Amino acid sequence: MAKVKTKYVCQECGYESTKWLGKCPSCQSWNTLVEEVSASNNNYTKSLQLSSSAKPQSIKNINIENEPRIITKTKEFNRVLGGGIVPGSLILVGGDPGIGKSTLLLQVSNNIAQLDNRVLYVSGEESIKQTKRRAERLGVLSEELFVLTENQIEHIEAHLDQVNPLVIIIDSIQTMYDAHIASPPGSVAQVRETTAHFMRIAKSKGIATIIVGHVTKQGEIAGPRLLEHMVDTVLYFEGERHHTYRILRAVKNRFGSTNEIGIFEMKEEGLIEVNNPSELFLSERPMGVAGSSVVASIEGTRPVLVEIQALVTPTSFVTPRRMATGVDQQRVALIMAVLEKRIGLFLQNQDAYVNVAGGVKLSETGIDLSVAVSIASSFRDKPTNPYDVFIGEIGLTGEVRGITRIEQRVQEAKKLGFKRVIIPNKNTKGWNMPNDVEVIGVHSVSEALDIAFGG
Repeated sequence: MAKVKTKYVCQECGYESTKWLGKCPSCQSWNTLVEEVSASNNNYTKSLQLSSSAKPQSIKNINIENEPRIITKTKEFNRVLGGGIVPGSLILVGGDPGIGKSTLLLQVSNNIAQLDNRVLYVSGEESIKQTKRRAERLGVLSEELFVLTENQIEHIEAHLDQVNPLVIIIDSIQTMYDAHIASPPGSVAQVRETTAHFMRIAKSKGIATIIVGHVTKQGEIAGPRLLEHMVDTVLYFEGERHHTYRILRAVKNRFGSTNEIGIFEMKEEGLIEVNNPSELFLSERPMGVAGSSVVASIEGTRPVLVEIQALVTPTSFVTPRRMATGVDQQRVALIMAVLEKRIGLFLQNQDAYVNVAGGVKLSETGIDLSVAVSIASSFRDKPTNPYDVFIGEIGLTGEVRGITRIEQRVQEAKKLGFKRVIIPNKNTKGWNMPNDVEVIGVHSVSEALDIAFGG
């Protein structure tokens, strides 16, 4: 008989211990170690052995076929994946509860099924009738869309030969379990092994598999970090539950860029694609208010205009507060140090709050100049011209450095009716400027502030 062993596994990071511990030594989480039973001759361990048919080959002699991607009718979903779903790929979609993951994937499944491609939607959380009610509300009633309520992966695999789908949706991976694993569904062992099982199915049978993953309170996908390394693509579905817009962002993609975002709006009939996100993010922008400026940022291949707001107010603490939402807080502190040292703004006794309106997260350095203008505008209590756009990276000596893809940014500003674009002087050469927009090149932050508040 198999020798039964007991171990304690952290449900947050997957750390294993031979005895119970109150605090995980790896992730420092409390009360997360759960007892699990494993067998030394586990059948799953045997199945992981390499097939004898796998032989080393010269990379020059390997023949690859240009297999077309699975193109859905959801263009934003295709954009984030890099042009569509790659056959045989394993995609992980994470997001907060109730954010709309199941709604998005049910709509995507219907779009694929409408192109005469068979899709199997496996729900481990809802019954078939519950899924049908949601499908009727969304108008998702394609004949090629098959629904299955099952939690055991062995039974799911048996149905694959009958249905023969092109795409599988697993909602969610935390509800699936392998009968050979003694741990309960949702445990680290079950999540790891079931994901590995679906990965083998995807690679061996060429079936594109999309799995839904729950997230922790810290916003990370529940389960071991190994889970994100196993899959080909990791997508996060983000957004405030009290707002109608949602952002689909790729944080890992073996078949495309990780800088692309897809933007949706949640309505009664489901998720609707937003074709012009800049107009959405600037729809509630106040005019003539100090502490506000607009920047043209690049998200993947798409230019997006967003509003950056800043509030600078005298502090009541010994150490002033520095808070940032949507931008790197350390970057904001760096920009404030440049404003104080190079421009002469006395910010040592001021609290500063910086926010990207609309809940967008910006990571590129091309937004530095807009952040600096917003902070200076709030500190001086002087509004900027509402038809100005500020783009540029700020160096520690106060210079404004060049950025990439300036032409696309300026064209996006022109399309939305902006009259002036302040950019780094380096980016004023080598391209044809539009006639309807005044493009001004600046060398330093002080020069940009003079233009912003001087006329």
